[in-house]
Formats: sequence, structure tokens, C-alpha cells
Amino acid sequence: MSQTLHTHDQTANPAPLGLLGFGMTTILLNLHNAGVTELSSMILAMGIFYGGIAQVIAGLLEWKKGNTFGTVAFTSYGMFWLSLVALLILPKLGLAEASSINSMTAYLTMWGIFTAFLFVGTLKLNKATQFIFGSLTVLFALLALGDYTANPMIKQLAGIEGIICGASAIYAAMAQILNEMYEKEVMPLG
Repeated sequence: MSQTLHTHDQTANPAPLGLLGFGMTTILLNLHNAGVTELSSMILAMGIFYGGIAQVIAGLLEWKKGNTFGTVAFTSYGMFWLSLVALLILPKLGLAEASSINSMTAYLTMWGIFTAFLFVGTLKLNKATQFIFGSLTVLFALLALGDYTANPMIKQLAGIEGIICGASAIYAAMAQILNEMYEKEVMPLG
């Protein structure tokens, strides 16, 4: 007779780490886009370490859990933050030419298309995740349009929308943490 050993996954949920890395960094960058703060080392450091590296780690941990969506989303957006910082820093270091308006428009458009496809995947998930990815799709569209037209009002609108998107990711992260800790729904995810 064959015996099968079943083990229960005892590893922590990596999604709150990824969501916080994404949400907090998104809010800080979009405070700049909204005209509230300057683009400083604070935003760049968050982009490298929390938006970038922490999200990549969360994505790798999602892989261990067998979550393809979480792996692709967190790892990709972590790399988005790292590449965005590189786009800003490489020209200042004299290592590359600054990206043109058309290049940045293409970059942001590709991320918007990628996000729109992930949004379709969220239709099988909770409402909070749907809102994050839906609002992120809109954010990339506004950022691409703002860069392409050089219209400061569109850039400012993108900043406000990005703050809302980032806040929704923070909410979803805290809901997962608190709901798990209290073993009941403290903050609904829909």
C-alpha cells in the first residue's frame, strides 16, 4: 500500500510585503508627480530598496507558494522600480543618454499594457486587488499621455491618481496582515 505524506504550508504570506513595497513607493513618487515634493534621493532610494528589491523578494516567495500571478506581478513591478531608477540615474552618471519623450512614452505604455492584462487576471480575485490593478492601468495611461503631451495638468492628475492607487495597495496589505492576525475579517477585501 502506498502512503502519501501531506504537509501544510507553514510559510508566511509574502503578498503584504510586495503590496507595501509597491504602495508606499507609488505614493511617494506620485507626491512628486502631483507637485507636492521634489524628485529626491528619498524617492530613488525607496524605488531601489522597497519598491524594487523588496517586491522582487516577495515575488520569489510567491513562486515558492506556487502563485504564478503573485510571482509575475511582484517580480515585474520590482524590476519596474529598479529600471525606472536606472533610467533617471544612468544619464546623470554619464553612462547613457537620457530617454527621449518617445522612449519614456513607449516604456510607460508597455507597462500599461502589461498591467491591463494582469487586471483581467484580477477579475478572479477580490475587489481590492481589482481596484489596485485597474487604477494602476489608468495611472500608466496618464503617465504615458502626460509625458507624450508634456501637459503638466495630466502629470498632476496622474500624481493624484497614483496616490489613490498606492493607498489602495497599502490598504490591501494591511487588510491581509490584520485579518490573518485576528483570524477574522477586520478590513474587508471584497
